Amino acid sequence: MSDASGDDEDSKSKQGLAEERTDFAEDRTVLANERTFASWFRTGFASVAIGLGFQALFLRMEPEWAPKAIATLFLLLAIFIFVAAERRACRVLTRLNTHSVSEFNNNRLRLMVIVATLGVVALIAAMWGLRITPADSS
Repeated sequence: MSDASGDDEDSKSKQGLAEERTDFAEDRTVLANERTFASWFRTGFASVAIGLGFQALFLRMEPEWAPKAIATLFLLLAIFIFVAAERRACRVLTRLNTHSVSEFNNNRLRLMVIVATLGVVALIAAMWGLRITPADSS
């Protein structure tokens, strides 16, 4: 004859372990989401670097606005990447709960995106507003 109280304890123990595994999986998903956000953010900054590099390399290109326009496209792409990464990361964070790790706050993600976006807008304004002439190599 089996002991009913022993079966209940085993069932509770297994249930507790299953919940713990689920909690750890949710924590891992939150951390993976943060890594994904960081990856997208780095991709946005790579787009900024490409835009600025293009502008710097083709200063003598004619017409004068062409390298600025191409660089501006890469800078606008960076803003799009920043905003898309933030929106996606915030959506995931609102669906999940952390248990053993502390998650990145949605407001901090938004602040990072706002600061990065303002920086990119400042770069665009400087690029179009300042007259940059290449040094003559005589």
